[in-house]
Amino acid sequence: MSKKTSSVNPVNEHPNKIGIKEGLGYMLGDGGNLFVLTYVSSFLKVFYTDVLKIAEEKIASLLLLTRLWDAINDPIWGYIVAKKRPSKDGKFRPYLKWLCVPLGISAILCFVDFSKFTQSQTLILVLAYITYILFGMLYTGMNIPFGSLASVITDDPDGRTLLSTFRSIGGGIGGAAPLLVAPLIIYKKTSVTAADGTVSTYKVADGKGMLIFAVVMGVLAIIFYLACFKSTKERIPSEENPNVDMKKTYLGMLKSRPFVSVALAGILISGQLQFASLNQYLYKNYFENTNLSIIGTIANYLPMVCLILFMPKLVKRFGKKELCGVGTFFSALASILMFFIVPKCERTGSAPAVFMIFLFIIGFGYSFVSITNWAVVADVIDYQEYKTGLRSESAIYAVYTFCRKLGQTAADSGGLLLLSKVAGYNGAEMGNMGYIEGVGEGILFVCTLIPMIVYTLVFILMKFAYPLTKEKLEPVYDYVRQARSKAENEN
Repeated sequence: MSKKTSSVNPVNEHPNKIGIKEGLGYMLGDGGNLFVLTYVSSFLKVFYTDVLKIAEEKIASLLLLTRLWDAINDPIWGYIVAKKRPSKDGKFRPYLKWLCVPLGISAILCFVDFSKFTQSQTLILVLAYITYILFGMLYTGMNIPFGSLASVITDDPDGRTLLSTFRSIGGGIGGAAPLLVAPLIIYKKTSVTAADGTVSTYKVADGKGMLIFAVVMGVLAIIFYLACFKSTKERIPSEENPNVDMKKTYLGMLKSRPFVSVALAGILISGQLQFASLNQYLYKNYFENTNLSIIGTIANYLPMVCLILFMPKLVKRFGKKELCGVGTFFSALASILMFFIVPKCERTGSAPAVFMIFLFIIGFGYSFVSITNWAVVADVIDYQEYKTGLRSESAIYAVYTFCRKLGQTAADSGGLLLLSKVAGYNGAEMGNMGYIEGVGEGILFVCTLIPMIVYTLVFILMKFAYPLTKEKLEPVYDYVRQARSKAENEN
């Protein structure tokens, strides 16, 4: 009997097409990432200032110096990952299994209240350095191969968008969980009696609650990383003996307009996301309502939830650059209006509601960037190969990761200095207090000025600087597809 030709796959179906299962698996990985990263990024400064009582200037120096170490650490990790030979589990997936437990433990150690064991502020500061640097190194060691994994799961443009979309969902879950739940656990009520006998009740940071929540986030991250390892597959073959020319790769990045514009946007976007953690002080010391942190998180993430199911179709029709240009316009406009309008509203009256409305509009515009961001990075990796003939996912991703850390550093160090020098906040004296006239207004000024500047610059970059339109990406996709087909035939 003659064998019938299989007709399972449509004629035009991409050979590396992926489905929902793979997207869900990749989603879990970024959920693990954001469980620990969001909690550390959003609440560690509060832990340092209000629990450990470290001076704001010393924390700013800590965050700056640890990022200087990242200038060495990130390229080293990029080189290690790039030079690693693939195993039976692939080139990038094994890191999910190897580093998940150490990373989870390092996140927990960041929230240990060392002041219970020693009264030496110098020793407390040293331990803060050690635990934060350890977390940063392990997170980089996880994030570089995880980010690079998307480019070897599939080279199908639609599959890339699917992975980026599901990664955004995972990031939304992992990012929203700490922001929604942590304020209910990490703050406790305290009463302060004024000189005239008046008793005021505030919510302040609780070291024990912060540690408990760190344990929960660390354990969940480990579970999600292992689930991602089990449910993903590397379809694009990696070189058995990688011959990576790092110098040529890095020089190629500096000459690449797509990479430079995306890297600059990454610095600004990650910086603003990190800077938004200062809103914890705004809610506590201006609006005097820490539960606004939960509403603010919903305002930021709800637009993403609404858009995420439609994004693959929108990208296919209009293109990633085109959508990002429109979305960042809304974010820029809303942030400008927020800066001028919120200070004119009644502090404990209409101001919180108006602030949340603007956060929602900003979140709506930013969602276009957030959901497509990792597909854009994959496009830049493909473009580099198209222009230079070299492909090094981990090296490019390492530099992009470092650029995002630069933004986080500027936001952390600069934000704390602005909080201290411009707003006049002092955690050692004001950690157990609510609104203070002058200081509260200064915090509001800082927390609305920076978003206005950042979102305007991101709009300019994505609209006018980033060049890879939908039309310009077509020859890039064709080239990469042919290169993969040729490599498979040779093997």
